[in-house]
Amino acid sequence: MRDFLERYVLHNLGLKLVSLALAAGLWLAVMRDPVAEVALEVPIEFHNIPQNLEISSESVPRAEIRVRGPARIISRLRPSDLHAEIDLANMKAGDHTFDLTAQQISKPSELEVAQVVPSQFHLTFDRRLTRQVPVRPRVVGTFASGYTIERILAEPSTIMISGPEQHVQAVEAAITDPVDVSGAIDRMTVVRHAYISDPLVQVNSPDPVRVTVIIEKTSGSTAGH
Repeated sequence: MRDFLERYVLHNLGLKLVSLALAAGLWLAVMRDPVAEVALEVPIEFHNIPQNLEISSESVPRAEIRVRGPARIISRLRPSDLHAEIDLANMKAGDHTFDLTAQQISKPSELEVAQVVPSQFHLTFDRRLTRQVPVRPRVVGTFASGYTIERILAEPSTIMISGPEQHVQAVEAAITDPVDVSGAIDRMTVVRHAYISDPLVQVNSPDPVRVTVIIEKTSGSTAGH
């Protein structure tokens, strides 16, 4: 019996006690730090998109990521700590469906991904197109009696726009913010911005447009009017 105690119990007793203390400490730490779970909504990041390609879908989904891990880490977790990433290298124009799984989620190493919603999403891609379109001033208001518009000038008269090809091709002109000519009886010049109503099409150089409205008397009006 003594040999048994010396060989299996007392041998390296110090190391055994240290190991026991470490195991007990780890168990206590786990018990004090229970597992927690939280869901955070984050944008989906697109990496390596080809330079000649544009996303032509009007809305891009966001991902709700549910992660699980130690409560002390979950309590400090911020949306910026999670990233849903899709690689678009070698992507072509057209409709594409993407899987969104735990493998696409960048997260702190202590956490695990419990769920990703949506698990799939659909996007449409189109070639990028840049073209020149005319500027069309938007004139509003009531003219003075006996007067009408003789001419409307815009400087610059055209602007460059870019975006998904089908969207850009559908644009007829860039429209300026309203120019109110109420009561005007002569030439008036104002500065306005031009815009494209399609949110997927951008104005390449969004500089203000100088709009000149030239007013003239209508035929039959007299100088006394």
